[in-house]
Amino acid sequence: MGLFSFIKNIGMDLFKGGDEADEVKEMLNNEFPTQITDLSVAFDDGAVTLEGSCDTCATREKAVLLAGNVKGVEKVNDENFTAPPAEEETEFYVIQKGDSLSKIAKQYYGDAMKYPVIFEANREVIKDPDLIYPGQTVRIPKIS
Repeated sequence: MGLFSFIKNIGMDLFKGGDEADEVKEMLNNEFPTQITDLSVAFDDGAVTLEGSCDTCATREKAVLLAGNVKGVEKVNDENFTAPPAEEETEFYVIQKGDSLSKIAKQYYGDAMKYPVIFEANREVIKDPDLIYPGQTVRIPKIS
């Protein structure tokens, strides 16, 4: 994947005045307690660098999105954040003003009622399907 860009002043308000790298690492360890091994996180002026090994490509993608959708983060570098190869390429979408998961599902799948597919693919990033925000980046999985 490489270097992902995010909107720095939008996202989950995670940083509470402690060490940002430790806070991101704790969040990822809480969300992925067994799926990421040897996790190392660095934070420098809005850039998060992730290192470690993920059990699947989906875990890697979700961890990158989770770290990037934090207020104060504008880049995530995952060059040394490994995972087995994906079976198929994932598409990413940046939420726009006025979007809903059903609107996005209609756009990608032709059926607004398929919004649970997007929600399930982003469960770690989106806690409530009715609470998404402009600038948030999500995964759009392929469906048959």
